[in-house]
Amino acid sequence: MSAVIATGIQAPALNADKAALLARLADGLGPVELYWAAAWLASQASGAGVTPAQAPAKAATERLTIVYGSQTGNAKRIAERLAERSEAAGLPVRLLRADAYPQRELAQERQLIVVISTQGDGDPPDDALGLFEFIVGKRAPKLPALRFAVLGLGDSSYPQFCTIGQQLDARLTELGGARFLPLGIADVDHEVVANPWLEQALEAARDLLKDIVSATRVTPLYAVPNRALYNREQPFAASVLANQRIVSRDSDRDIRHVELSLAGSGLTYEPGDAFGVWPQNPPALVAQWLDALRLEGSVEVAHDGRSLPLSQWLARERELTRLNQSFLSAHAALSGHADLARVLQPEHADEKAALFDSFQPIDLLRLYPAAWSAEALVSALRPMTPRLYSIASSSKAVGDEVHLTVTVVDYQAHGTQHWGAASSFLAATDEDGTVPVFIESNERFRLPADPTRDIIMIGPGTGVAPFRAFVQERQEIGASGRNWLFFGNRHFGEDFLYQVEWQEALKKGSLHRLDLAFSRDGENKVYVQQRLLEQGQELYAWLKSGAYLYVCGDSTHMAKDVHNTLIEIIVTHGRQPLDDAKAWLADLMQQGRYARDVY
Repeated sequence: MSAVIATGIQAPALNADKAALLARLADGLGPVELYWAAAWLASQASGAGVTPAQAPAKAATERLTIVYGSQTGNAKRIAERLAERSEAAGLPVRLLRADAYPQRELAQERQLIVVISTQGDGDPPDDALGLFEFIVGKRAPKLPALRFAVLGLGDSSYPQFCTIGQQLDARLTELGGARFLPLGIADVDHEVVANPWLEQALEAARDLLKDIVSATRVTPLYAVPNRALYNREQPFAASVLANQRIVSRDSDRDIRHVELSLAGSGLTYEPGDAFGVWPQNPPALVAQWLDALRLEGSVEVAHDGRSLPLSQWLARERELTRLNQSFLSAHAALSGHADLARVLQPEHADEKAALFDSFQPIDLLRLYPAAWSAEALVSALRPMTPRLYSIASSSKAVGDEVHLTVTVVDYQAHGTQHWGAASSFLAATDEDGTVPVFIESNERFRLPADPTRDIIMIGPGTGVAPFRAFVQERQEIGASGRNWLFFGNRHFGEDFLYQVEWQEALKKGSLHRLDLAFSRDGENKVYVQQRLLEQGQELYAWLKSGAYLYVCGDSTHMAKDVHNTLIEIIVTHGRQPLDDAKAWLADLMQQGRYARDVY
């Protein structure tokens, strides 16, 4: 298939690998940069030798720079929307992912907008780690001429809600920058804050750049995309092909391998991408809410221009399994309970963190009763949001299918049963059912474009999912690079996920090394970090020779422990001081050779 570019010229077809490499190189470039890149590439073919100095460019004073740091894609989508609207308004604008932003240019920047999320326990997104550390560090320049605005995204069910956006906003001010828009703080239902904030940002940017008249508008050389009919806002109803438990009968956990059909959807994905699922809350949980609040599910509730029975609002439209700041505050005020009022005070942040960690909203309703009306309840609850799962398959191997590895959240706490929304929904959907889905691209978590490179994969538990896709993909394309997997779980006999597949891959040579850690099979708990240390010398040798390193799984504990272990390995086997080891690992991340898919 050929791509039609804005000049009307038919571009020759690219194979899938070259197209993916080109997309990665172009990610985050604005029209001017794309124009220059096209000119430079053409000059290489013709021998003309265009240099960057000859490329059309805008001075820092004559443009708006938008930088985004995104873990799940929300910040990226918002930044792209702002860039598109700014261009449509005639403003010179460049859009950059945070890890593509040239840090040396910060001192000359004049108009800057940062859209950034906070993940886990108050951490920046992986693609923004380098830029964040630069700005908050000692090497950051003074910025007396900078005018800036920050939009922070987060999840108020975590104690460190939007802390990265707050820290960046404060630090840019400390360096001498002047806000042209107050800090925006957006929760999971980010559109409520993001939409009006973007309107204000666009108006402010117009005012800042009102004296600039662009004599010539460069037509962007964007390839015309084959846009899928289905996306986050309009999901595809994927048929369930298989839904099977992949742990033993003796296991106290339910982990599922789910296969879904994408036939007829036009949806495509690459290994490393995420799969979005729009869930429904378990019927038993909806019944618990109605019983606890003494409300009738059949009562009609009008909200935001729609009217639905309360039971439908609770089943499909509202978050019931995740406690968040806004609902906690509203329930505390309505119940008038002193204990809830206390945990909302800043000096009791640890108590609030413990509450978020162990309570679902239903626990608040039972322990601290309040007289909610149906209308007030629907208004106070957050809208339902999709869940993202790492894709556990390569489309080259499975065709129009996508495979997932799902831990079903189903446990007893505070004297009653608790569930997860998406995992329970997937577990309950049999082969006659459908699931509303979409693809979430994840350019930060990609296999090397060079198939001769070695890869090291660290994926405990269901974090192994994307590495199943990686191994399938590398086998299908005949990659000659070696594949090394570190996998850990509780018990060898109960939850060695995809055991037969890994053994077959070792026999075929599509998996070259497999190191295992089962934490509850011996007297002492053994985790993947110990296996990394045991193999530290060889692991460091692989990295020194150009291997790519991938980590997938829990961000709060595992990913941090693995990161610290990797630093220890570099110190020991690379004979580097601690600060140099940290910088070396950070450089691997900046190069795209150390990538994490953490949640």
